[in-house]
Amino acid sequence: MTQWNWMRQHTLKAGIALVTVILTVVLFGLHSATKAQTSNTQLLWYGQSAFKLTTPSGKVLLIDPWLENPLNPNGKADLANLKQVDLILVTHGHFDHLGNAVEIGQKTNAKLVSTFDLGQAIVASSGYPKNLVTVETQGNFGGELTLLNGEVKVAFIPAIHSSSVASDGSPATFAGNPGGFLISVKNGPVIYHTGDTDLFSDMALIPRFRKVSLMLACIGDQFTMGPQRAAEAVKLVNPTTVIPMHYGVFNLPGTPQAFSQALQQQGVKSQFRTMKVGEVLKL
Repeated sequence: MTQWNWMRQHTLKAGIALVTVILTVVLFGLHSATKAQTSNTQLLWYGQSAFKLTTPSGKVLLIDPWLENPLNPNGKADLANLKQVDLILVTHGHFDHLGNAVEIGQKTNAKLVSTFDLGQAIVASSGYPKNLVTVETQGNFGGELTLLNGEVKVAFIPAIHSSSVASDGSPATFAGNPGGFLISVKNGPVIYHTGDTDLFSDMALIPRFRKVSLMLACIGDQFTMGPQRAAEAVKLVNPTTVIPMHYGVFNLPGTPQAFSQALQQQGVKSQFRTMKVGEVLKL
């Protein structure tokens, strides 16, 4: 073989190898992009203020997990079927928000995300595993946690309400100030869970820091803001979509119908939708 033929064949083989590498990279990139496009953040409503948030990578967050609330006929089964929970977020200490958090935490080793005072009260009064309530997942208003290897950020938002933890008929233990959560999923939605609250003007500051994709707004009245004041809160936050929660239990007067009317009357541009108990919403 002449030197020229050898060089030509060698160059051809190198070119083929280079093209193979390029095609592999391109196809891998297309596969990754397709996978990213088909992966969704999912939100399930258990009723009252209880939600299950599943990230695109499959991480599971529960918010105010009162799964066995009166609106959820499958509460016991839902509780029994929970196999993986990575984080449990609790807005304040009242039983309809703390709910089944302790039992779920003991079962799944889920870490508790809450304000520091609330976390200490839940450990002392309700028996949440102390090793799952650490500085990693505790914070306070104005602060933000980066969790699950950066896939989720949780900011602590104030609320106007009250907070205490009661267990086994014992006197209630003060559990710090109540709050809500601003949950940001990496390359995904930003969700504002109001917790139990009244309308307050500082809600207008929330979208200055991060555009809210979805607002979960309490509307029950009597113990929280009702439909009219909740509509005003939505106007301040200006989310893309708003979903009502914390209604239909304890004979609370607020209804989704009244909330929808109030949103229209006040000229709110956010999309309104309701969820059925057990429904899964892809975000």
